[in-house]
Amino acid sequence: MTKYFGTDGARGRANVTLTLDMAVKIGTYIGWFYGKERHAKILIGKDTRLSSDMFEMGLAAGAAAAGAHVYLLGVCPTPSVSYLIQKDAFDCGVMISASHNPFHDNGIKLFDKDGMKMNPEIEEAIEAYIDGEIDVDMAINEAIGKVIPWHDGLNEYKTWLKSLMDTDFKGMKIALDLANGSATSCVEEVLKDLGAEVTIMHSEPNGININTACGSTHPQDLQKTVKEGDYLAGFAFDGDADRLIAVGEDGSLITGDHTMYICGCDMHDRGVLKDNVVVTTVMSNLGLYRAFDEKGIAYEQTQVGDKYVFECMHANHYSIGGEQSGHIIFQAHANTGDGLLTALKLLEVMKHTGKTLNELSKPLFIYPQLLINVEVNDKHKALEDEGLIHEIEKVETALGKDGRILVRPSGTEPLVRVMVEARTDELCEQYVNQVVNYIKSKGL
Repeated sequence: MTKYFGTDGARGRANVTLTLDMAVKIGTYIGWFYGKERHAKILIGKDTRLSSDMFEMGLAAGAAAAGAHVYLLGVCPTPSVSYLIQKDAFDCGVMISASHNPFHDNGIKLFDKDGMKMNPEIEEAIEAYIDGEIDVDMAINEAIGKVIPWHDGLNEYKTWLKSLMDTDFKGMKIALDLANGSATSCVEEVLKDLGAEVTIMHSEPNGININTACGSTHPQDLQKTVKEGDYLAGFAFDGDADRLIAVGEDGSLITGDHTMYICGCDMHDRGVLKDNVVVTTVMSNLGLYRAFDEKGIAYEQTQVGDKYVFECMHANHYSIGGEQSGHIIFQAHANTGDGLLTALKLLEVMKHTGKTLNELSKPLFIYPQLLINVEVNDKHKALEDEGLIHEIEKVETALGKDGRILVRPSGTEPLVRVMVEARTDELCEQYVNQVVNYIKSKGL
């Protein structure tokens, strides 16, 4: 992880920790790096937050100044950038988004020619350029690049998604929460074209309402709508539409764990689940693993982050993987999570089986979970404390096979995260507090 780039690109508060100057320099570097012998071809997409236009212009100007031809996709889902890079032979691509974060944050996510996250070595070189440690040549005369609006690209993405479905969704009444974000660019059209009857919520972006009390991180409005209406299901997207949280017909939440169970079991039953394995992060619920055990499905765990899920899937050619938060990857189709593709896959399983989301996920018992963050002086030293290790072992012994404890450092803050899953909320609270109180009493 570099100074500016994390596991999900460069991200920060617009004009505070993520600046226009940084965007121009990122654009300049990739324009130069990919265009040393010819005009590079670079694709840029964005979400609906207020600062996205500013960063789009900065990236495009920098890349064109270094000789690249820049294609502006406009407002779009992150996965559309990944798909179109591969389909239309771009040298690389950029998505401007801070995903589920508030509007005042933004991010610059880089993809290589295969639609996968950029090599960290290139990100390190970009950082060196931002900090003035290296220099690049600007283009002159006819070598200067063009900036080309390319909104037709989104139609290619929508056509491709519809082509993946082997059925239509006629007679299926669905509620959609578009988070006032990227999903507003295509979700309603694709589902209607496939025959679904849809009701739309939170679909009027104004630059500052993305993710505000809506979307996958705040699905309460959608749950209420589905529960009170005659809906088969509801789908809530995040700001850049690469995640999906669904809602069952009774208003209950269908998380990423539920989705992995439903789709993993369907692929298993159809004999298309590679090596009979589903990839999860360590944060997936214990109940998911118990349900997979009952079904005879194996699983691999990675550290938190879709980057690590994809790396595991890519290395082993696994079919499906994802996160509890709703970031699901179907490797036969995409190199990144895609909220709309995930919604289509769930609807496809429902159509083929004649079952609702609640019926499909009924064997999955989600264990109650409690997570508390504890501020510490040094998160790595704290986790090496022998007393803390012993305290964690005591909880593990007490829980046995009916729960688990996970204690890990925050990736970005001086925090230790203590998470317990157990059969009841009371047990979760008891064992989390046992560890948290130890950390606080020792002043770690």
